[in-house]
Amino acid sequence: MDVKAFDKTLNNIIKSEPGIKKVILVDKTGLTIAHVSKFTYQSFDVDGVGAIASAVFCASEEQGKSLDIGELRIVTSEFKNGKIFAASCGKGVICVITDPEINIGMIRLVLKKSAEELQKILSEFLESRAPVPEARKSEEEELKAALSELEKIP
Repeated sequence: MDVKAFDKTLNNIIKSEPGIKKVILVDKTGLTIAHVSKFTYQSFDVDGVGAIASAVFCASEEQGKSLDIGELRIVTSEFKNGKIFAASCGKGVICVITDPEINIGMIRLVLKKSAEELQKILSEFLESRAPVPEARKSEEEELKAALSELEKIP
């Protein structure tokens, strides 16, 4: 699995509409997987923005489950100087930051198409990762013994 597939898809998103400024792909825990930005002088905390977008999306998802109103499609946050859109892409969340006058219908269309594509890429990426080996019984026993010794220290 080539990680550049993420970058290609994110670049396609950012090029799809002139008002799109930034695109961030995070997992559902908020860890940044990939991101792209158009040239800008304004710096920003990619990891922080991505983590917040993921948290907002996941919280909204839980809200919808509690109300039994179906699957969450898109979370939209509108600010004076821009908009933030977040959509699920399987085990990830795609976050798009735009100008305030962006065509919301076009963003919804771009997100729907891109989310399906990213879901496939993300699934392949996660499946291709080497499995984490389980601790052997002796290692587990050694760790428990070491922990017991540490607990004895005043």
